[in-house]
Amino acid sequence: MASSSSIAVRELPLFPLPEVVLFPGRPLPLHIFEFRYRIMMNTILETDRRFGVLMWDQVQGKPAAVGCCAEIVRFQRLPDDRMKIQTIGQQRFRVLEYVREKPYRVGLVEWIEDHPTDQDLRPLAGNVAQLLQDVVRLSAKLTEQDIELPETMPDLPLELSYWIASNLYGVADEKQSLLEMQSTAARLEREAEILTSTRNYLAARTVLKETFTDP
Repeated sequence: MASSSSIAVRELPLFPLPEVVLFPGRPLPLHIFEFRYRIMMNTILETDRRFGVLMWDQVQGKPAAVGCCAEIVRFQRLPDDRMKIQTIGQQRFRVLEYVREKPYRVGLVEWIEDHPTDQDLRPLAGNVAQLLQDVVRLSAKLTEQDIELPETMPDLPLELSYWIASNLYGVADEKQSLLEMQSTAARLEREAEILTSTRNYLAARTVLKETFTDP
């Protein structure tokens, strides 16, 4: 675990992004062009290369309260002081209060983790992984494309729950809800519900496609 997790509370520069929810262990490439965030990145690169990513809630008009710390692993300076950066998600955090708003937001944050459990989550994780395989297989059949899950997909329950959540498409609010959960079992169970619903929908579409395309 990252060394900064030993600090219970710390100040963290914050980067709100619409429709973006970062999870621990997952990559996030960013193109930095806005002046205040160019200032932020130049400052961060002189310290521990860490900042917080928060989903900007467009309905509420404010950032979410729970986000994920990102660490810059690579960067490339472009003309006009723009920057391309590659980050990786670290610990999740909750914003306790805002220390300042300008030139960019800085928050006082506390790290959050999933609650420990004695439950063996491997069977649940295996079920979720199988549901994902079914969804991929049906998607490939429908689109007539060769789609496969990457060999790097994690199998440990916690990491798998983050991986699946980060790869859900077009449902930022759902992803934010999964990020805020502090139970690995609850996160996997919710993902099982989402994948079951998706699988059933794709299976129905596959049946219809075969019905109308068979001679």
